[in-house]
Amino acid sequence: MAVVTKQFEIGTKGFNDVHDITSLVADFVRKLPFPEGSVVIFVPGSTAGVTTIEFESGVIEDLKDAFERLIPQAIEYRHNLRWGDGNGFSHVRSAICKTSLTIPFVANKLATGTWQQIVLVDFDNRKRQRRLVFQALG
Repeated sequence: MAVVTKQFEIGTKGFNDVHDITSLVADFVRKLPFPEGSVVIFVPGSTAGVTTIEFESGVIEDLKDAFERLIPQAIEYRHNLRWGDGNGFSHVRSAICKTSLTIPFVANKLATGTWQQIVLVDFDNRKRQRRLVFQALG
């Protein structure tokens, strides 16, 4: 078994800022020295997430609205009371969304569906430089 790891950085705005990272992952997989395996996409930290979605403006707004309905920003969080940084909602959203995703690849191509893109969602309450770690096993 072989392992290849690469890191990337993306500037984000916070507050459910959604970035399509599919092409980054696809380019990483295309250049691998082995044709089959799995790629893990990981965002270090506890206020962002990685998932798949159809990267289309209506669905993106629906996703943002769903997070706001499920985990509202404007309620009291114990984290905010303890640390005073106002981003308790972003930690809970990240825990629900998760900070990693694993996708298989075959013939150096992601095994994703036609309308399935890989996205980074920054839930924090400020802009950030987000680090992404891609690790392929094959």
